[in-house]
Amino acid sequence: MNYHRMFRVKPGDKIDLSKIDPDFTDVFRDKASAGDKIEKYTQELRDLQYRLYAAGKSSLLICLQGLDAAGKDGTIVHVLGAMDPLGTRVCAFKVPSVEEASHDFLWRIEKQVPSKGEVVIFNRSHYEDVLVVRVHKMVSKEVWSERFNFINNFEKELAANGTHILKFYLHISPEEQLKRFEKRLDNPRYQWKISESDYTERDFWKDYMRAYEEALSATSTKDAPWYIIPANHKWFRNLAVSQIVVEKFKSLKMQLPEPQADLDIIRQKYHKAVKEAEEK
Repeated sequence: MNYHRMFRVKPGDKIDLSKIDPDFTDVFRDKASAGDKIEKYTQELRDLQYRLYAAGKSSLLICLQGLDAAGKDGTIVHVLGAMDPLGTRVCAFKVPSVEEASHDFLWRIEKQVPSKGEVVIFNRSHYEDVLVVRVHKMVSKEVWSERFNFINNFEKELAANGTHILKFYLHISPEEQLKRFEKRLDNPRYQWKISESDYTERDFWKDYMRAYEEALSATSTKDAPWYIIPANHKWFRNLAVSQIVVEKFKSLKMQLPEPQADLDIIRQKYHKAVKEAEEK
């Protein structure tokens, strides 16, 4: 059960998303059967992210992509939310503002990359500029195809400066998407997320699949790999993503830094303070 290998897109792989089962749950029957594993990885995420933050030598960038209702928000809440907010940050990229649109497409992205010791999660990312703009013909093929090179160079530079990158495509079926839209309609807690475009964009499903297939093939590299996560079952999505993030953390072999203060002197002061408090 090595999801790092199972779901990773190897550099240059040709992807056919129609052949990848979004209902896949490996050996697990249901959420209950995977519960212990999910809890284990959740605990490990807390500890490992704390080590990354304390060491302050490298950083982690996690990109979440997927169609509407694929589970980007849920992944952040249930998996990445296990980490300490002090060392993590979430950035959601929506339609570019007037200022953002007046710059190159990576300008707004570059401002949000993680600093040393930080984990940053992108809810949508720079990949919108080779997906949405392609599907809706906002730019020419010459423009969006050249952006693959810009993205690869950008991510290569981040990796060279100590930022580790994981990119997850959350793969759901059109039937599952429709079920999730229906739940939003019935639940007042989520009705604010509904828009007419949720349904009109379904008309472009095949176009989005082709756009994703090409983007995944062109931009999955050794330093910035893509993972295609079967996401019809939210609990399995959480299991797979958390395992992959834990494995990445472990590969960094992080150690807590040595204390900067003289602990013997600190202990002496502590015992002196305790003794004085007792004598009062």
